[in-house]
Amino acid sequence: MPAMGNPLRAAALLAFVVISILVSLLISSLQQFGTKIAHFPNATVGGDEEFASLRRALIYQLNERRKEIIPLLLSPDNEKALTGESRYSSQQFQSINSNWDYSLWNEITDGSRKAHMDEMGCGSLVDVRAVDILGSGYTKLVLRVVLPGDQPVALKLVNDQGTDMEKCLQDFRDPHGCQELVSYKLKKEIVLLQRLRHPNIIRLRGHCLGDAGGGGVGGRVTVILEQGNPLQMIQLLQSPWEERFRVCLDLVRLLHFLSHSPLGSVALLDFQPRQFVTVSGELKLTDLDDASVEEPVCQTHADCTLQFPHRNFTLPCSARGVCEGLNEKRNIYNAYRYFFTYLLPHQAPPGLTHLVDHIMNSTGELRADINQTLEAFEHILLLYKSGLHLDNLPPSIIRDYTVMRGMGTSGNVEYRCWPSYSHQGCVLSVHSAREAAFICNSHSQCTSFSLTGQKTWTGRLLASFRSSFSHLVPDGASEVYLRKAKPPETATV
Repeated sequence: MPAMGNPLRAAALLAFVVISILVSLLISSLQQFGTKIAHFPNATVGGDEEFASLRRALIYQLNERRKEIIPLLLSPDNEKALTGESRYSSQQFQSINSNWDYSLWNEITDGSRKAHMDEMGCGSLVDVRAVDILGSGYTKLVLRVVLPGDQPVALKLVNDQGTDMEKCLQDFRDPHGCQELVSYKLKKEIVLLQRLRHPNIIRLRGHCLGDAGGGGVGGRVTVILEQGNPLQMIQLLQSPWEERFRVCLDLVRLLHFLSHSPLGSVALLDFQPRQFVTVSGELKLTDLDDASVEEPVCQTHADCTLQFPHRNFTLPCSARGVCEGLNEKRNIYNAYRYFFTYLLPHQAPPGLTHLVDHIMNSTGELRADINQTLEAFEHILLLYKSGLHLDNLPPSIIRDYTVMRGMGTSGNVEYRCWPSYSHQGCVLSVHSAREAAFICNSHSQCTSFSLTGQKTWTGRLLASFRSSFSHLVPDGASEVYLRKAKPPETATV
């Protein structure tokens, strides 16, 4: 097939070149860009007033970005003392410097690291063996990297070809200053990942500000994260209900933490499935640069309006002039419209549908706070794991089956069911053999099922259902349940 060979070889060569360039970029560009305000080159030429004006405007923007990070560096006591617009007044800005967490500030500005066992720095980025592009956006480029020792990590760095960098260069014409300005989103994310540690937030493995050989002032910011798999909603929609419920439960646990975090109530302003990944089946938030740690200030109730495409909600303006609870409500409704609506109701176990409906109604109307929502999810999990939602199943149903312990099957004739843990057959999660028997009875094709001891994340068993099999084989970890033949009905005269 010569007609197709050349394009395929060209595509392979292009992929190789792109990856080679990315590896080179990762190693070399750490040395080329970025600097602190104090180290900016003088952008003026012969006293050119235009360049001086651009430089002043750029430094102003850098100071504004710096002030966004300051509240994140304060101790909880100082954080509570700064509310509303006063947090950003020049007097407050000067007076709170003494309350910063300087160790963290130094880490993200000077590239210094503490000698924690599991943390990585610039030296970890030497001898990168494989790179793949996970994603790119207005601000950031995300790479999948394998480090020495076969350690897979994700790297975030400034996207030099992104919209934010392009606009900055158009506005200020200073590559060094623009690298610093755009990188403040990464610096903010480093601080947030240090402050907000939770099982459902991606783990910060370290960061680098400097060259890959050892660091130092003058390098670009690279954030080193644990590696996850992008959340695939289409694939998730085709998954068993138990796996979809897990994603929703993880999300609610995360939102509960964000509502009571060390920084106060945190809102996710860019709330989309693309902001999440899964690590070993566990949902994790991977993008924090657009998180807000402040409740909006207000003068009237109208200032506390949450606007969504099809619904608006108005919360009361508190006596302190703050829209208390607005961040939490924003997160809950976004969870409802982006996750719960698609993942939660469909194929829910019959014994749990009334509880699922209650969650859908209370979150869709914002009648429940995050504490009540988490309690409702945990209650469903308890019932589902314990099998208490199956009380209506007749105990005698298992008598319709002959059990053969220590045996497996061979020559299986499979049939498909949806949603199944296997695309080649019918594999479902069950609490016990009794529930499996009930499912087999409801499938016209099913004549037998097996339990092998394999379990899901909830501890429930995986049962394999089939139409028939040719013969039994010894298998100490398996049990086969064969449906008994019904006696023929006798004709009555």
